[in-house]
Amino acid sequence: MRKIILTVFAASGLLLYSTQAFALFNLSVGVPLSHSFSDSNVAESDGVSGYFIQVGVPLLPGLGMDSYETKIKCAGCDKEYKLSTSIYNLYYQLPIPIVNLTLGLGAGKTQAIYGGVALDDGAATQFYANVGIPILPLFDIHLSYRSISSKIESTSGSDKGTEYDFGGSVMGLGLGFNF
Repeated sequence: MRKIILTVFAASGLLLYSTQAFALFNLSVGVPLSHSFSDSNVAESDGVSGYFIQVGVPLLPGLGMDSYETKIKCAGCDKEYKLSTSIYNLYYQLPIPIVNLTLGLGAGKTQAIYGGVALDDGAATQFYANVGIPILPLFDIHLSYRSISSKIESTSGSDKGTEYDFGGSVMGLGLGFNF
């Protein structure tokens, strides 16, 4: 009987200790894996690079930042066409044992870049969710899904005044550290 009680106590202690829900501080770093656009007539992704960062404490909303660039496929373009996105986030880590679930909202800007020159920019908003699985007592690996709304209005050229919808979704992979 004594061995059973000790085993249950040790297992439950490890289970509770290994989740962000009971951490005093958490830090998360991630990278975007893919970026897809809602309207493939406006843009099609040719790869994405950048980072996601989150810092938080229990019971309070955490702060985060996303910064990434998406290469745009452009047949017949003589220069590289990219979309640069910078978003600041507020998130909340739900106190759920075993799985680390994070929900967040963010706002920022999206900027079209052609050949290294910034063309137009527009407002961007997002909501996101991270689902993490503890891999060691202080670390977790998590998958994130971000749903982005972004519109850019052209301010020059023959399409001046035309609004383009660059909304879509970004999938990412990250590593969290909790202590």
